[in-house]
Amino acid sequence: MILPVTLTFAGVAALINIWLAIRCGQARTAQKVSIGDGGNEAVIRRMRAHANYIENTPFVLILIAAIELANTPGAAPTWLWAVAAVYFLGRVAHGIGMDGGALGKGRSIGTIISMLTLLGLGAYCIAIPYTSAGKIQPASEVDLSVSETVPSN
Repeated sequence: MILPVTLTFAGVAALINIWLAIRCGQARTAQKVSIGDGGNEAVIRRMRAHANYIENTPFVLILIAAIELANTPGAAPTWLWAVAAVYFLGRVAHGIGMDGGALGKGRSIGTIISMLTLLGLGAYCIAIPYTSAGKIQPASEVDLSVSETVPSN
């Protein structure tokens, strides 16, 4: 089973992670800090942007995958694509906003988007088993054609 939303945004997550790591490296090079943060505010800001990303993104990806799996065999809901896209745009805004200055509001925007995404997806996941969306669907022809035969003992 292919999870298109999860796979797409796992790839996006990896690219943003690399971008944030490069930004940390750039700050370290510019401030001549090899290990740790050296007490340098620019390095600390970039490291925290990267760390905060790592603290939140795995949960969002797991929630997206769970919702997608709960929705099979149907297509992923369109709103899930939109929520994932907004989340990752918010993470970019947060990363840039952590530098402060004119784009500093990106930090607040990214934080709010992250918290609302986690809250919304988490609540939705909790609700799935207790709503009509969580009802067990009959196996489709595709499911039956790829299923394994379970030997009886």
